[in-house]
Amino acid sequence: MPTPPSRPPQPITVSIVSHGQLALVRPLLEQLDRFSAGSIDKVVLTLNIPEPDVLAGLPWQFPVERIENAAAMGFGANHNQAFRRCDSEWFLVLNPDMRFDDDVLAPLAAQAAPDAGLLTPRILEPGKAQPEQHRAIITPLEILTRKRPGYAIPAVPAWVPGLFMLFRSRAYREVGGFDERFFMYGEDFDICARTQLAGWKLQVAEDLLARHEAQRASHASRRHLYWHVTSLLKVWGSGAFWRFRKAVRGGDQASVL
Repeated sequence: MPTPPSRPPQPITVSIVSHGQLALVRPLLEQLDRFSAGSIDKVVLTLNIPEPDVLAGLPWQFPVERIENAAAMGFGANHNQAFRRCDSEWFLVLNPDMRFDDDVLAPLAAQAAPDAGLLTPRILEPGKAQPEQHRAIITPLEILTRKRPGYAIPAVPAWVPGLFMLFRSRAYREVGGFDERFFMYGEDFDICARTQLAGWKLQVAEDLLARHEAQRASHASRRHLYWHVTSLLKVWGSGAFWRFRKAVRGGDQASVL
């Protein structure tokens, strides 16, 4: 039997981490396969904890490389580990509970400005008619006021959450990936700040939409709430936070954001 032709390289490596969530990963892979297979070089699927394999025998148009951790690792450490398997131009950090109704990957990469180091579509949360608002720099006051009337929504976000982060691989490599001192939460703001401080732009595609089937663990679990609070303290104690805040407040917003 002749060997099937090899698949030409595609521009995006996708990193997905499952924390016992393969039932959520399956529909995500199905949607990526249906809408975006032509843009995906491979999916690196990390099983952070042992779980039943509900994906066994399922075919995809792209390779799915598995990593099965011997011990659970944090958000950033898992994606940094996956990035070591990335040989493509773009590296996509994607939550298992993201959902798509059309191809977002190809048009998003096609929109990238030459100095864009991190891209994202707009994110629609469950039960919402409009996408999530753009986010300002995290401070205690910003957290307390972001949902109150009169909150000044920034025209350009200072950061984007780690649900969907399409990194130019060169930018991810330059900043050293995620800071692994953050186990979970806070690492998304930190890498957004460091990427922009390194001279790369954060670019949002206002015309593209992805859906988040939110898993609000920090609202239901004391452990996740603890990680959330301690991560915020790490953010506010980091040099990147203060350099980024100074750059934005010091009138250098155009070059940083």
